[in-house]
Amino acid sequence: MTESKSAQELFQAAYENRYTWEPGFPGYKAAVEFKHGDVVLNGTIVVNANLSAEVMGIEDKDARDSIMGQLREVAIHRVRRTFADTHSKNTFSYGETDSTGAVEILMGGKSEGDRYKLRNNEVCHVHRLIHGIRVTIDTFSSHDTGAGYLSHRYDSVYTDPATGEVKSGKIVFEDNYQQAGDYQVLRQRIIQAEENGQPTTTEFNFTNIELLPAKVEAVAATV
Repeated sequence: MTESKSAQELFQAAYENRYTWEPGFPGYKAAVEFKHGDVVLNGTIVVNANLSAEVMGIEDKDARDSIMGQLREVAIHRVRRTFADTHSKNTFSYGETDSTGAVEILMGGKSEGDRYKLRNNEVCHVHRLIHGIRVTIDTFSSHDTGAGYLSHRYDSVYTDPATGEVKSGKIVFEDNYQQAGDYQVLRQRIIQAEENGQPTTTEFNFTNIELLPAKVEAVAATV
């Protein structure tokens, strides 16, 4: 029962239930197919161990930047950080419980005004300030990897924190993953949005996924 746990304990359990990459992530390479409307482009990508990304074989700058952005965004969310490193300057309190059983967690301290909802030991709603924009994300389904969960279907809305004005229409995501060695890697992302008032769909499909060779640390010989 949530009543037996503090808001911080409940939030920390869900935070630590997220899927993250084990230390020693070597990076990976893959073929990429980018689809947007009638445009279909093919190339290759590399995500390095330091989480930098490279896109090769696609000349269109907007498409290349879009692919790069998705790869970086996914990789950043796979980095493992302790709860203390991320939230030591925050406080936590209970809000309302909605009709689905999702429990609201209200943030104080450094993240004053942010709020989350938790259901089944997963974060299913995020409402937080990121780089001066209020971002609201609702998650509708997830992948259980056996080593933490990954969001599967979710949407996001961006608003002005002062006025509440919507800065972009609702964006709907669907993410699918596959196992590569010891790591779950993005296999497909589908984004549904609006462009000039018209619905659009963008697909990022990754195939032939291979981990990069692990770097071996040099060990000084002893005499």
